[in-house]
Formats: sequence, structure tokens, C-alpha cells
Amino acid sequence: MHDGNAASAPGPAPLRTLRFGANYTPTRGWFHHWLDFDLDEVRADLDSIAGLGLDHVRVFPLWPVFQPNRTLIRPRAVEQLVALADAAADRGLDVNVDGLQGHLSSFDFLPAWTGTWHRRNIFSDPQVVAGQEEYLRTLAAALADRPNFLGMTVGNEINQFSDDPHPSPDRITREQAGRWLERMLAACERGAPGRMHLHAEYDAAWYQDGHPFTVAQAARLGAATAVHSWVFNGTAQRHGRTGTATEHHAAYLIELSKAWARDPHRPVWLQEVGAPAPLIGPEHAASFTEATVANALDCPGLWGVTWWCSHDVSRELADFPELEYGLGLLTNDRRTKPAGEVIARITEEWRGREHRPAVRSTALAVDVGGAESAPNRSVCAPGGAFFEAWAALTARGVRPAVVLAELAEDAEHLAARGITEVLHVSDVPAGA
Repeated sequence: MHDGNAASAPGPAPLRTLRFGANYTPTRGWFHHWLDFDLDEVRADLDSIAGLGLDHVRVFPLWPVFQPNRTLIRPRAVEQLVALADAAADRGLDVNVDGLQGHLSSFDFLPAWTGTWHRRNIFSDPQVVAGQEEYLRTLAAALADRPNFLGMTVGNEINQFSDDPHPSPDRITREQAGRWLERMLAACERGAPGRMHLHAEYDAAWYQDGHPFTVAQAARLGAATAVHSWVFNGTAQRHGRTGTATEHHAAYLIELSKAWARDPHRPVWLQEVGAPAPLIGPEHAASFTEATVANALDCPGLWGVTWWCSHDVSRELADFPELEYGLGLLTNDRRTKPAGEVIARITEEWRGREHRPAVRSTALAVDVGGAESAPNRSVCAPGGAFFEAWAALTARGVRPAVVLAELAEDAEHLAARGITEVLHVSDVPAGA
């Protein structure tokens, strides 16, 4: 397991070819397709994704379907996951698998053995945690010999179960969250040694004071840092559809994560980003996609961009938040949408090219009251003093990196990252 605990020696960033992909949302039945798995439908979906020129998909087994009992991991479900991965390989697509689903598009998917009469904390109960370990190990092991298997993501934004605003959270401490993540990542590594295993949180880890999952965990545990960029978090409401903060939100999260990373060349994966209506209307989705991806590509150390999502959600399915129905690069009948055309063009432009944007030599120092627990991390959220100062600098044409306040005068750290100038929030005029 990669934990990033040892700082890398200063040196040039490794050469990388950018990866472009999509979070795979099946056209027939959404993620409920696992209940009526149809490999021909999956192949048709993957054909349409490959037709955009993408090179990978992120896929989502539903935890209750795959592990309906703590000691039953359904062999047939695992076989279907492998069949999906093999179908992806036939189309030149690599596969990342999210294990613990967990939470998807406003719906929770927890197995019956964790709730109601069997209610147990999914992060701290010894039996539940042991069951999760075996589940993740089993999925990873089933795919370990597939060349197109990138690795496991522990779960999709599973941190939302740990704190408000979840209506029934399983509360834990920061230390418990860290131990849980380490155990889950180790289970993935046991199943498939040497693959890119990581974890992914929604932005409470970055923005919410007191949240048990932290930026330090995101930026130091696992083989890469995953960021999920959604501008409905107050960014677009405050700054508008074309505001600098809105069009650079993904880039901001990428750069923010680097302040905590011990390895100056740790890869950052923009693992989810989308154009949510009505803040980004359908007629503006393409321009938002263009700007967001271009700004993310201006960040050194980017591993790749994985758009949310591949296909629209069918209107035959009820009770989704309205914005969830239209986030696809392709329609529910597999036609390419304008945003999909943008992604296809960008993918073609970058095919085979080395990604080496200029170093961000000016950094803005962030003070969150201590790197480990970040008790004041809300300064990083939309409307927070640090967030607004970073956006203001960006609007002035500066390309700000981010450095922790406690490292702002650490010459070795700054040199390793190529930072030659450090600014503070107080240096940025209000409303600049």
C-alpha cells in the first residue's frame, strides 16, 4: 500500500500521458443493472464510451447486491464484474472499481446486515470492518490478473456516512477514519498487489470543520489523491456560471490537495467532475466542460480526468434529483451530447502528448489551524477567506499553488515544489 509517508527527493516531475475517462452509468436500469445483468447492453454502452476516444471507465458494484450477507460475497456477481472488465478491455478501456457503494446520486446502498435491527457502525464495528475487508480483497483478487485493471477505489464518497448532513450518520473520530482507510486500502493491496488503490471523498473532507475524514488522509493515503469537483456546493451560486472560481473549481481542488501531500509529485486524479443543471444549463454544459478541463490541465501532477458521467439517467427511473438525469456525455440512447463532443476533441488533442504544464511558482499559504485535523478548514470552502483569495489571484492571471502555512518558510519543501514566492491571504486585496 502506498501511504506517501516519505517525502520524495527534489527533482523533475515524472513524465505522464494524461488519462481521460468516464464514470460508467449503465443506460438500462442505471446501477440496478447488476440485478438483471445483460452483457450485450454493457458492451453497447462501452462501445459508445470508447467511441469518444476515452481510455478508462470507473465502475460501481452495488455493495448490497454483491455482499447481501456479511459472509456471502456472491460468486455470480463477481463473475459479472470480471465480464464487464473483460468487455472493457476488448474496447481498449482500462477499469477502476469502486468497492463500497455506498452512496450514488443521492441514494444510499447499504447491506441489510449494517442497518435497522442489525445497525452497526460501518467504520468501527469489528465484524462489519472485517466483512468489508474481505469484500474489497475479493473484488481486487478477481481482477488482479487483468492487464486493464487499474485498481480499486475504496468507495464512492463513503465519508458522507460519517457526519452531518447525513440523516443517520455513523459517527467516528479522525483517528478512526484514518485506521479504517488504512485497513481498506491494505485489503485492496492484498487482493491485487501493486495496482493503483485509492480512496475518494466528497468535499466535506476539504471544506467542513470537524469532519472526521481529512485532507491529510486524502493527500497521503493510497496511491493517488482523488478529487471530486461539484460547483453546486456554493461555488456557482456565489460566483455564477462563468465566474473564475466556478470554472477553476476543479483546478482549485487539485492544487489545494498538493499542500498536504508529502510527495511533491504525487499524482492527483480528477475522478469526478460534471456540469450540474440548473446552475450550468444544458445549453452551457459544453462551454463549462471546455473551461473546467482546460484549467485542470494547467495543473502539474494531474493523472487524468474522469467525467461524471458516461450516460444520462433514464427518465423512466423515479425520484432522482433533477440534476442527476442530464449529467451524461451521452444520452440514454447513446447519442453524443455537446459536452461529449468537447471531451472527445480534448482527448484526441492530448493523445500521446506529455503533460508538463509550467510549474506554479507562486503559492498562497493556507492556515487551517494545523495540517492533521484542519479544524478551520472552512476557510477553504466557497465564501471562505482562503477560497476567495485564491480565486481573486487566479482572476488576476496568477497561477497559484497552495502551501500549508506551517511550511511557508520551509526552503526544502518550497524548492521541491518549485515555489519561489509565497503570498498570504492578507496580501490579496478584498474583492481583487
